[in-house]
Amino acid sequence: MGGDVGLKVTVPASIQFLQDHPNTNLILVGDQAAIEAELSRHPGVAPSRVRIQHATQVVGMDESPQLALKNKKDSSMRVAINLVKEGQAQAAVSAGNTGALMATARFVLKTIPGIERPAIAKMMPSVKGSTCMLDLGANVDCTPEQLLQFGIMGSELVSSITGNANPLVGLLNIGSEDIKGNDSVKRAGEYLRQSELNFFGNVEGNDVYKGTVDVVVCDGFTGNVALKSAEGLAHMIASFLRQEFTRSWWTRLCALAAMPVLKRFRNRVDPRRYNGASLLGLRGIVVKSHGGTDAVGFRFALEQACEEAGSDVIGHITDRVAHQLNNLKQAEPEAN
Repeated sequence: MGGDVGLKVTVPASIQFLQDHPNTNLILVGDQAAIEAELSRHPGVAPSRVRIQHATQVVGMDESPQLALKNKKDSSMRVAINLVKEGQAQAAVSAGNTGALMATARFVLKTIPGIERPAIAKMMPSVKGSTCMLDLGANVDCTPEQLLQFGIMGSELVSSITGNANPLVGLLNIGSEDIKGNDSVKRAGEYLRQSELNFFGNVEGNDVYKGTVDVVVCDGFTGNVALKSAEGLAHMIASFLRQEFTRSWWTRLCALAAMPVLKRFRNRVDPRRYNGASLLGLRGIVVKSHGGTDAVGFRFALEQACEEAGSDVIGHITDRVAHQLNNLKQAEPEAN
């Protein structure tokens, strides 16, 4: 129940989520007295649907992941992930320290057989709806094999959540031609092309938002830069619009007339609707919410976790990776 604002965001979001999902229960992890006090301010949900799991420690937003893993064994983050491991919860959602969350989740849950490293995946708005992009910061440097694994995980995530049985996968590069990119990206392209994935080929940054493909694969360094650049661009556009619409009485009148259109536009690109990054590749569902989001954004992160749990994303990824590894083993004698 962490994040920059804490219980004032997570508790109202949790209550709204429960009202929208009458067949789902929640476990709120953190300081029991503080959670009970905040819950008392927001009546409307049967107590039987909310369980409080007390945790005595909190991981700071700037705390070292290694130190958090070593010294904060009773943190709300660690306790929540342990609940997933023990089968008491189907998913964990946290707005806390990203590095500590990834380190803790990887240590407690372990990775799916055949997956070398977990990746951070997130749905991004596009002209055609949304595009799944991974990795967004968990792995700065990636091998071609790991990029192939990211492609498998992203494809299964999109397939499980959207019902698209054959998502189109693209590899982020500096050009669409096969000769572009560094050696790792070129080899990853070869692996993806030889796999059973619906591989489109190389894509560029603008393709993420054009909806050219359903899944965009990249290393964590590139993905994080692309994500933060998009967030900065969105903020700049919003600032420009406010400046122009408040420039004079005439522009204010125009803004009033355009309000219905502006509201629809805002809803389509609202970052809160896309809050909730999945830590894919683990033997359990963990979703990271932006630490500075509000109750609306945190509720969407809960929705993301609920969708993944309901569609058995972990099972689908496990089966697909095992199938891919089996195919590679069968192909080895032919290569020799």
